[in-house]
Amino acid sequence: MAQKLTKQEVKKIADLARVALTDQEIEKFSNELSDILEYVHQLQEVDTASVRATNQVTGLSNVLRDDVVDACSDPEKLIALAPEHEDNLVKVKEVFDNGS
Repeated sequence: MAQKLTKQEVKKIADLARVALTDQEIEKFSNELSDILEYVHQLQEVDTASVRATNQVTGLSNVLRDDVVDACSDPEKLIALAPEHEDNLVKVKEVFDNGS
């Protein structure tokens, strides 16, 4: 049997997930996450040696179209539609903080 998660462990998990929890929620999730881990522990003990591995049981498959690139007839006009542009390029907000 797996042991119950401590409040500190739940707080650490919440911090890693960037989720703020109240003391009541920490207590609640300590119990609930411990129950989930206990169930996973039970599943790990099931003998699956004779079970064939599978990743798809319905027989369905994805239907994909060919990836075709169409040329833009007037790229300057397209760039002009962007909220910000400079030197024939579209300007966008920074996605990642560069540390400065």
